[in-house]
Amino acid sequence: MIEKEEIIYEKAVLVGIITQQQSEEKLQEYLDELEFLTQTAGGEVIKRFTQKMDKPNPKTFVGTGKLEEIELYIAENKIDTVIFDDELSPAQQKNLSKQLDCKVLDRTNLILDIFAQRAQTSYARTQVELAQFQYLLPRLTGMWTHLERQRGGIGMRGPGETEIETDRRIVRDRIALLKEKIRTIDKQMSVQRSNRGAMVRVALVGYTNVGKSTLMNALGKSEVFVENKLFATLDTTVRKVVIKNLPFLLSDTVGFIRKLPTQLVESFKSTLDEVREADLLLHIVDISHPDFEDHIESVNQILKDIKSDDKSTIMVFNKIDAYKAEKFDEEDLITERTSKHYSIEEWKKTWMSKVGENNSVFISATEKKNFEELRQKVYEAVRKIHISRFPYNNFLYPEYGENDAHEE
Repeated sequence: MIEKEEIIYEKAVLVGIITQQQSEEKLQEYLDELEFLTQTAGGEVIKRFTQKMDKPNPKTFVGTGKLEEIELYIAENKIDTVIFDDELSPAQQKNLSKQLDCKVLDRTNLILDIFAQRAQTSYARTQVELAQFQYLLPRLTGMWTHLERQRGGIGMRGPGETEIETDRRIVRDRIALLKEKIRTIDKQMSVQRSNRGAMVRVALVGYTNVGKSTLMNALGKSEVFVENKLFATLDTTVRKVVIKNLPFLLSDTVGFIRKLPTQLVESFKSTLDEVREADLLLHIVDISHPDFEDHIESVNQILKDIKSDDKSTIMVFNKIDAYKAEKFDEEDLITERTSKHYSIEEWKKTWMSKVGENNSVFISATEKKNFEELRQKVYEAVRKIHISRFPYNNFLYPEYGENDAHEE
């Protein structure tokens, strides 16, 4: 009998600060997400450290006393990695690595590492490598001895592991080479997009792990990789879908996240081009997540950054099967009833009812709940775009057939 190999997780601690801009409640939300990111990367969070400060210490991010507390805990509990919730400056990273004598990562480094794990195609790997080198360039001084001592594991995949001797000139040359490679592939992908003709394009957008790939599989009847982890898919998948004999192109895109590293936005330009060139966006939201409104805001901000916030959009509130409102005691005179106590029906009567021309739908992608309503909304929106693009079709084919959706 073959024994299963035991998975060994790196022991990690998380560090974040409470500031005037970031309340304790907000910090805990970010640290919950950082813990999920750490688990996705292959780590186990043992403890969280928080500190209230006006602003981060420019030398060590946290104060001297808190740093000593973290240092003592690391030594006593044999911690492998310390992960900070905000991006560290090169000086902070150097000082922290020296004092803590263990691997020091920040949120950006962690996200880049997950992308390095998840990149399957040559193009995705090139994009991630470029982002890693851009992050690495200002941090070269004093970093190599630390990397030499801490080979492998979270945050060490990619350039740091194999090119310890890399200097700035070589890194800059590598960045230039990767950018050229991406430009070449971008041109090819642009030609591919133009070759798809004038067919209406629909793009799935949303926070990471909201069920975009599951919805892609259900609508397009395709097999896109699905996993309950952050950034399960990096590569854009495009499928031709037909609803009631009306064809359109449906594309799945990389999930967004709060504090998305700028290096990734730049290197994943082509993936985001699928969003930029789409005629219709399906903004998928995990309504069962306690911070789903913040997720919507984060996605909207990134759409604004890539100049795609004015597109026709259908809000798709997914995972209604997993939604659980907090119980509210009517006789409790102290606790105030808030949105966390709302039922799905109550949520529908809020701002959600005012989205576009009633352009919101509540579904479960895994259980196919309310799927007919979603398909009808998508059909109507695509048909409207199709008719404006091909007005003659409206006279030749006033009504499309009533066949079920299928993929060709």
